[in-house]
Amino acid sequence: MGDYFKRVMSETATRFWINNATNTEAKLAIEAGAIGCTQNPSYVWKMLDGSEDSELAKAKLKEIIKSEPNDSEALIKVQRELVANIAKHFYPMYEKSNGKLGYVSIQGSPIQEDAESIIRFARYNCSAAPNIMAKIPVTEEGLKAIGVLVKEGIPINATECMAVKQVLDVSEIYAAASGHMKNPAPMYFSLITGIFDEYLHSYVEKNHVDVNPDFLWQAGICVARKVHAMVKNRCYTIGFISGGARGLHHFTEMVGADATVTINWKGTADVLLKQDLPVVSRFHMQTPFEVEDALVEKLPDFRKAYFVNAIKPSEYEDFGPVVLFRSGFVSNWEKALEFVASLR
Repeated sequence: MGDYFKRVMSETATRFWINNATNTEAKLAIEAGAIGCTQNPSYVWKMLDGSEDSELAKAKLKEIIKSEPNDSEALIKVQRELVANIAKHFYPMYEKSNGKLGYVSIQGSPIQEDAESIIRFARYNCSAAPNIMAKIPVTEEGLKAIGVLVKEGIPINATECMAVKQVLDVSEIYAAASGHMKNPAPMYFSLITGIFDEYLHSYVEKNHVDVNPDFLWQAGICVARKVHAMVKNRCYTIGFISGGARGLHHFTEMVGADATVTINWKGTADVLLKQDLPVVSRFHMQTPFEVEDALVEKLPDFRKAYFVNAIKPSEYEDFGPVVLFRSGFVSNWEKALEFVASLR
């Protein structure tokens, strides 16, 4: 194994986080240079369904259901315990950095995403450890919740961003809510570049869209470059996470950005370590105008993502790439709920 991620972080402003990590993967990632971790609502099912931590997860769940009659609440509780366990691995760097590094983010139930529920889950989850960060979808209801939680000093990872407008909206809310605070809790937005690309590739295939595959390959990174520039130009103090990687390029094309990239260990981080590539700052290369023009002309949902006023907050939850991303969470959450019920 090489030292690729450590070289990336020493030579550029790009940082490495690990996604949906088991205990072993968390330790390996930290050794490789990871400074944070993202978990999503698929995490509990991943842990239960044959992972190296499955017996630990099952034991915790069996203990919880002895006193918790509600399956949904039992699932929320076991997720909190499992993520708090991962947070322990990152706590030393959190403490050493005075709360700047070492966060582990956790999301609530993907089938209860009204503002009131989001706020309840965030408060409950973040009480488990100082370095736990609430992961909140940037939907109309999520934005309401974020405005409340920022004022309470809760660290936030604003996720499910697929469009430039989502990022600008949540950045404005953070600026307004934290403006009077001397030391506001950190906040990140997560632009889910990989899922956005996956969605567009599927759309092109299903609708037989005649678009250059080389141009299509650049769609997600094109949006990321615009977001990065606009956040910098407007002097927002919000951090940038790129997520949902579906290929190695979703890390390597981001190198050079003042951003964090979160990736899975198996199939992405471990492969990049093995390849130990040269560190090349690709992010600040300009996307050719002909690529932008073709994507805008051929793909309606690229236009919605790319143009600032092409989508409204009321449309975020039903935006195609967001629906695709959330559908995986809902499916795995429901599988975990079925497993909880089977233990009764």
